[in-house]
Amino acid sequence: MSDVSVLPGSLAVRNLFEDLLGREVTVSPGDPLSADEIKTATVAIFTDAGQKIYAVMGMQLSLAANAGAALGLLPAGAAEDSIDEKQLFPNLAENVFELCNIFTSLLNKEGSPHVKLYQVIYPGMELPGDARAVLLALGRRLDLMVEVNRYGKGKLSLSLAP
Repeated sequence: MSDVSVLPGSLAVRNLFEDLLGREVTVSPGDPLSADEIKTATVAIFTDAGQKIYAVMGMQLSLAANAGAALGLLPAGAAEDSIDEKQLFPNLAENVFELCNIFTSLLNKEGSPHVKLYQVIYPGMELPGDARAVLLALGRRLDLMVEVNRYGKGKLSLSLAP
């Protein structure tokens, strides 16, 4: 087995969100999550079979809330309330966890190590230092602005571990 680590393309990310949420999603190039934004972001840590960090994905609170509400078929107001209170409500967090788990399919490629979702860190929880370093690292990364139709938008940053 060779190490064929490949970032998913923005089209693959859009298709995954659209298929999962059942609505139009617009994806465009975006800025990386800043260190300050990580404090309120939802962060997914993906590992290989040896529990080594493979990739880290961060979603700005607004994207996590909007995607979580859309996935749960909740009104957009549920996401807005969550954003206003600067926390991801438990029902939205549960939906975002599923989104992160399904996102793993974009990281698994034939001939590459099997990648799985290890942990999801929600706003207010402590992000491990090694995961934070990978998320903020330059290099193999994808930074997007994702807009969920009739809900709202937010940043998504994905960074592969060196």
